[in-house]
Amino acid sequence: MSESSAGDVVATAAAAAGWRRGAGLAGAAIGVLAAGAAAGVAVERMTVGRGMRKRARLALDATGPYGSLRGEPGKAVADDGTALHYEVEEADPEGGAGGAPVPGTAASGARRRKLFGRRAPAPATVVFSHGYCLGQDSWHFQRAALRGLVRTVHWDQRSHGRSERGRAQAGGVPVSVDQLGRDLKAVIDAAAPEGPLVLVGHSMGGMTMMALADQYPELIRDRVTAVVFVGTSSGKLGEVSFGLPVAGVNAVRRVLPGVLKALGTQTELVERGRRATADLFAGLIKRYSFGSRDVDPAVARFAERLIEATPIDVVAEFYPAFTEHDKSGALPAFRGMPVLILTGDKDLVTPSSHSEAIAEVLPDAELVIVPDAGHLVMLEHPEVVNERIADLLVRVGAVPSAAPTV
Repeated sequence: MSESSAGDVVATAAAAAGWRRGAGLAGAAIGVLAAGAAAGVAVERMTVGRGMRKRARLALDATGPYGSLRGEPGKAVADDGTALHYEVEEADPEGGAGGAPVPGTAASGARRRKLFGRRAPAPATVVFSHGYCLGQDSWHFQRAALRGLVRTVHWDQRSHGRSERGRAQAGGVPVSVDQLGRDLKAVIDAAAPEGPLVLVGHSMGGMTMMALADQYPELIRDRVTAVVFVGTSSGKLGEVSFGLPVAGVNAVRRVLPGVLKALGTQTELVERGRRATADLFAGLIKRYSFGSRDVDPAVARFAERLIEATPIDVVAEFYPAFTEHDKSGALPAFRGMPVLILTGDKDLVTPSSHSEAIAEVLPDAELVIVPDAGHLVMLEHPEVVNERIADLLVRVGAVPSAAPTV
């Protein structure tokens, strides 16, 4: 089902419900979902003026460092011709654990060749795959922690971030999780064609990794040394309640696919509605992205910006793929290697029970349920996520044990 941007889907539908004939049922169902967030927004409005809230958002956008990290850009081409944007950060052999981390650049790659020679084995590469309605920048804290210590690849899934809109989708072909798995294979072929791999995926990104394993088991067997699943699911997303009462979630399930399809044809109108309901949207984002009450406002605003950047027609295109997603049969491909499964105990989008289900298939995996954490656990509690990922990378020899990664 939806990801951290369940709030995006729902707030957009709520904004547009009054504009489209026959959307009364959708509005009622979505109203149930939005009620808690709306109440919080109403209290805020009693004490903080609209102009001040707008100025605060602008100030956070101008000063927040999140999402500002960049690496050496590259382009992979998917099997349907879609251009997929990725960025590489090289490990710095001169800095190592004791030096200052540096961005991945062609120069750092040249230093590596000078030190280790032209025939040196390829370094381990950590490939980060992001979730639905997000982008590679959602890994900001992990990227900052690992800079200079290990080679990393961050990429934007099709129709997200800096990647091209899916060409097959422009031709009417629905998005599938299998397509995302093939996209990941194209990125690996372009950005990390040799050497050991560590795969890290959040939500849709974890599903993408499962699809990769389903279609390319030999790649997993021959090159992948460890995997990290963050707030993801191997299937049965159609059963997620989003914290709603039974009547509310049943209504949402009935009408949401049709409402999204209709909204996807009214992009300009819907985007205006999203801007007009920014306060409610922010409340929904917070409810469905975070589990603790004291989230850094700059981090919360950063999550808003990531989700706001996803057009409604992209939201509509991807949604059906999650209700159909079932990759439990692919999970055994990850047996016999270190597996880390991280989830928030208050995740309303991919509940911790879905991570527990993955752990049942992979009994040797390390399952970490992070207290007071929601769906965007890597932004909400980066210190926990960074520490666990660092421990895993040390275990597989991807980074030196003395490397300060947190």
